[in-house]
Amino acid sequence: MRALILSVLFASIFFACDSESDNNPRNTILFTSNWKFQLGDAEGAHIVEYDDEQWRGLQLPHDWSIEGEFSKDHPATAGGGALPGSIGWYRKAFTLHETERHKLFTVRFDGVYSNSEVWINGHYLGRRPNGYISFQYDLTPQLNFGSKPNVLAVKVANDPQPNSRWYSGSGIYRNVWLTSTERIHIEAAETLITTPVVEENGASVHITAKINTPASGKLLKYQVEIIRPDGVKVAETSNDLIEEIINVNLNIPNPELWSIESPSLYIAVIKIFVDGQLADQTSNTFGIRYFEFHPENGFSLNGKTEKIKGVCNHHDLGCLCAAINTRALERQLEIMKKMGVNAIRTAPNPPAPELLELCDKMGFLVMDERFDFWKKGKNKHDYHLDWDEWHVRDLQDFIKRDRNHPSVIVWSVGNEILEQWDTTGIALTKELVDIVKVLDTTRDITVA
Repeated sequence: MRALILSVLFASIFFACDSESDNNPRNTILFTSNWKFQLGDAEGAHIVEYDDEQWRGLQLPHDWSIEGEFSKDHPATAGGGALPGSIGWYRKAFTLHETERHKLFTVRFDGVYSNSEVWINGHYLGRRPNGYISFQYDLTPQLNFGSKPNVLAVKVANDPQPNSRWYSGSGIYRNVWLTSTERIHIEAAETLITTPVVEENGASVHITAKINTPASGKLLKYQVEIIRPDGVKVAETSNDLIEEIINVNLNIPNPELWSIESPSLYIAVIKIFVDGQLADQTSNTFGIRYFEFHPENGFSLNGKTEKIKGVCNHHDLGCLCAAINTRALERQLEIMKKMGVNAIRTAPNPPAPELLELCDKMGFLVMDERFDFWKKGKNKHDYHLDWDEWHVRDLQDFIKRDRNHPSVIVWSVGNEILEQWDTTGIALTKELVDIVKVLDTTRDITVA
């Protein structure tokens, strides 16, 4: 059975690249093959010369807890799946061509459960305690080029138990990506796309993007294009890049609106040119729609009253474990569609990016949720221990990652929060709402 589970997981992994054209200097690859794994602590495993010859080879994403034995005696308890946590180490060796020495390299983790620490070539990159948040590190200063290998090491400490109220899984259970760009490039996480005006005959698309522009003395230009769902370009603008922020409005005639029945998706293509040569290019999928929550008429999408028929859907895939499997997620959504479901609450943490991409494509409304705990914990070792240090950054990264998805109609900044039962919850709620509104003013905010 376990071999079947793993084979299903591996069958869903594929190589991906977000280069929109052959001459685009930006390159993103799925960085999930040829990792090595060791269950248990391994002192010195972050050092390049560490001997990992006897470690198990595997392909990410990976959940080591599902490989353990079920027991009521595990510290996670039955609420945590009655499976073991422990500590695990991952290592990956890779080489980079000498011709790429001038580029910048970042590694992005879609989710690691939990308390991850990352090293590149023995140099410490940082720690991320929350197991559901996506994060990235700049690898550039410590990389080797040519024949000398690089070693990426990740320690995952899911041994403080219990730390959850459901099955969390353990390890690098979501995808990992390696991106290379030129020194002058688009900061992908800072791109924001909104549709402030949506009418039958036309829509206004507002795009802001941050450009990393180290002093160069060269002529910089930008170009922004909007591609219709059928692949036809319907709007374009270009100009000299004077500041590091692009801020443009484009008008879309006769827009195809995103809806539950017809989830039409547009693409915003941003290009940066240096002395006439393409230096960077990104593509961002978005939808044109408008919605409202009304105290008397309820929820409406594109002017049509819509009954929200939703489910609260945890991140794991049942007996397929917590490791992300896009086809399994898609199958869940297909089944729910047949049941009449049209909405998902990501109970109660950020989902894998693949879920929101599927909701965009398949026409699901989403309540996107961030926290199950604030300062008051529900388990001895849960996120309340990291709240003071991490909640602001985690919330900011969460909003930036998900705010361009047309499926997301409301943010939730908490679930069954203990502070809701006393006066401390009022101030904390206001703080979280203010953080969200700095980054996105287009959606309402709630607490589940």
